[in-house]
Amino acid sequence: MKIINLTAVFLSVTFLLILTGCSHTDNTAAEETQIIEEIDWITDFDEVVPTTAYAVSEKRDNTPVCLVPQASGDIVYSNELASIDASNISEGYIMVNYKGTNPRVKLQIIKDDNVTYTYNLHGGYEVFPLSEGSGEYKISVYENITDNRYATAISQTINVNISNEYGPYLYPNQYVNFNSSSKVVEKAQQLAENCSNDLDVVTKIYNFATTIVYDHAKAELVESGYTPNVDAIMESGTGICLDYAALMASMLRSQNIPTRLEVGYAGDAYHAWISTYTTDTGWINGIIEFNGKDWTIMDPTFAANSNETTLKNFIGDGSNYTTKYIY
Repeated sequence: MKIINLTAVFLSVTFLLILTGCSHTDNTAAEETQIIEEIDWITDFDEVVPTTAYAVSEKRDNTPVCLVPQASGDIVYSNELASIDASNISEGYIMVNYKGTNPRVKLQIIKDDNVTYTYNLHGGYEVFPLSEGSGEYKISVYENITDNRYATAISQTINVNISNEYGPYLYPNQYVNFNSSSKVVEKAQQLAENCSNDLDVVTKIYNFATTIVYDHAKAELVESGYTPNVDAIMESGTGICLDYAALMASMLRSQNIPTRLEVGYAGDAYHAWISTYTTDTGWINGIIEFNGKDWTIMDPTFAANSNETTLKNFIGDGSNYTTKYIY
């Protein structure tokens, strides 16, 4: 098979055509025959291999992948007040349904008597990640009795073996709450349309998230147990740190990119940010800047509200960030 440079041949043929147009010699017919033969040879595509300059880079598939948590009913711990569905713990989540009428109900998830995650329950099945990995979890639902006193509605210890290590960071949950009908999923698909790899998607979604305006008034009034409504955040264009993180995590997860919503301390401030995973980089633990190879602190809140110098000075090597919870 012949390998040719189409540009060079085309320019040669064009040059010959120009010369032919200017010629008045008796060799015109012969030259035209030669040119036609060259053109026929160029268009014999079975014999032509495009050069690298003509290679077209493949686009990444931007079709949304919105995993749907299931209360399958295969493994259920239940009483008249609450149900714990552990059918899909291998995927890294449980589902809990409070069936009573108490307006103040808490869920606690404790891994190996270590980190305690506390959530508000609202009735109906809700999704909660098993963010601390495989091991023994104690799952408890508590009803409020008076003031800050609670009584146990149900409690169950479960041995968890997570086979899908990325499951907790791909499925939606109470804090990263999205589905195939969410507007943020559609927006993420649009942003990822011309991307060639996951890093391109992360960059596009990150840049979009940093256009959100920080809502100082909301930050002053937000109460414990607040969970973001990502579509409302995108529509309003404003939010607090947890909103930024939930928005970006929802978008990235819907593009099949594992993403952790992390809550902890940035310096002395209670704060939220994200980390994400790509096959090219592994876990990217926080992003502000991409230099073509490495990212540093993925914190869209600070990126949207700080100047570059102040931001870099604060971020440093990431030691100012202390993760307490992962959603």
